[in-house]
This record gives sequence, structure tokens and C-alpha cells, in this order.
Amino acid sequence: MYTSQVYDKPIIIYTLEAFQRHPDIDTIIVACLDGWQTILEAYAKEAGITKLQHIVRGGANGQESARKALEALQGICKEDDIVIIHDAVRPMVSAEIISDCIVKCRQYGSGLAAVRCQETIVRTEDGEKGDSYVKRKGIMRVQTPQAYLYGKALRVHEKAHEQGVYDAVYTNILMLDMGETLYFSKGSEKNLKITTMEDVEIFKALYRVKKEDWVK
Repeated sequence: MYTSQVYDKPIIIYTLEAFQRHPDIDTIIVACLDGWQTILEAYAKEAGITKLQHIVRGGANGQESARKALEALQGICKEDDIVIIHDAVRPMVSAEIISDCIVKCRQYGSGLAAVRCQETIVRTEDGEKGDSYVKRKGIMRVQTPQAYLYGKALRVHEKAHEQGVYDAVYTNILMLDMGETLYFSKGSEKNLKITTMEDVEIFKALYRVKKEDWVK
């Protein structure tokens, strides 16, 4: 859970508001840093996030947090229900991105927000020099949200846990390692992941523009 505030609001609340507004989202579950559950609940209540029904203690990394959230939904989700896994630090996710993620999952069994790679990718061993490159046309940059059928996502995480695989950052890595073919949905360069102070400044600029559009 990301607790930094922008314009007197925690970044995670901007993210939750995007899913709260979307008509196809029924329930929200958050894997949260231990000790912050009550604080998150208070923030969400103040912001009117009524779809937040479950808060679970997060794990040591993204993989463990996703597994714990999926396990908490046993008895709530059906085998073919669609679950969406999203980074709390991607507050600019749009309704269009969420919708296409769901549509692709209904069609193909998965939907991963992704964009074409526009930069040159150079292979390197030490981060200081490189001697070969990867053709951009064969590269997609995967973001979140990522939608999966609940039963398959849960089984993949449980199988990885049983096999002692604990270092996959995202569910998509586990899926690919298990031989699954994954399908892309609409992503955006504006679907920013906030990990540095520079990202916060970019988010502020994007949010100001978006807010001005709402007022017009």
C-alpha cells in the first residue's frame, strides 16, 4: 500500500476511486501492509469507497500479496469469475483500460494492459555497457490492471507456492512460467506507476489536466 499523499489524498485512494466508479467492478479487496489496515479502512470510508469489502495482510512481495488476496476470495468468487489485479500505485487507470481488460478476459481468459515499446532495448550484463539489442516490434510493456479467471489464477499461485516459487513479481510471470498464453488489452502511457518523486510530479501534472477536463 502506497501512503504518500497528493493534494491531501493518499495515492491509493485515487486508484480505489477509479475502480469504485466503474460499473463492472463488484467488490474490491486490498492486500495491505500489516499495521495499515485500520488506516486504509478509515481513508476509504472518508472517500466513499463502498466497494472495498476486504482488506488482507499483504505478503513479502507482489506474488505473495496476490496469492493471499486470491485465497481470501475462496467461497466468494466462482471458478469463472473475473478477478483484476492492479497496482495501488497506478492511480491514473482509466475506465476504458479497465473495461478493455475485462472484455479481453471474457473473450480469451486473460487481459493484460500493455503498450508497444517505443524505446530501444539493449541487452546488458552489468548495466554499464551493452552489445546487442532486442527488436521493438517483438516487445510489449505490460502494466496493470491484469484480468484473469479466478480459478486459474488461484491454482497458478497455489502451485507456485507448493513448488517453492516465491520471486515472481506479477501473476503474469507465473502464468507464462506455467505455459499459459496471455492476451493483451488496452494500456496507456498515462497509466503511470508511481515509484519515485519524479513520478509523483508527473502524476500531479496529469491529474491537473484531467481535473480541468472534468470542469469543462
